Amino acid sequence: MSVILLGLAIACEVTATLSLRASEGLRRRRWIAPVVVGYVAAFSLLGAVLALGMPVAVAYATWASIGVAATAVLGRVLFHDHLSAMSAVGIVVIVGGVLLVETGSAHP
Repeated sequence: MSVILLGLAIACEVTATLSLRASEGLRRRRWIAPVVVGYVAAFSLLGAVLALGMPVAVAYATWASIGVAATAVLGRVLFHDHLSAMSAVGIVVIVGGVLLVETGSAHP
């Protein structure tokens, strides 16, 4: 259950961040509600994941890394943001780091 909630938290955070980008500095007011609702939902769901007992290092590392990767790729697709080869390597390194955190947390 905690993995599903974490996935929903990540989806909400990515949606909120992309909505923030779409709002053009909150000048396009129709995007303000998805920004606020998305971030509130993301943090609420992350809190629920932690309450279910997932270690904070694993939850936050997974949330942050998948959020960064998804936001970067979707920013490229939706907004034509620049995503260099070096940025792609950085995303791979971040995901690799999360795998190390998760692997390390399995053994106290």
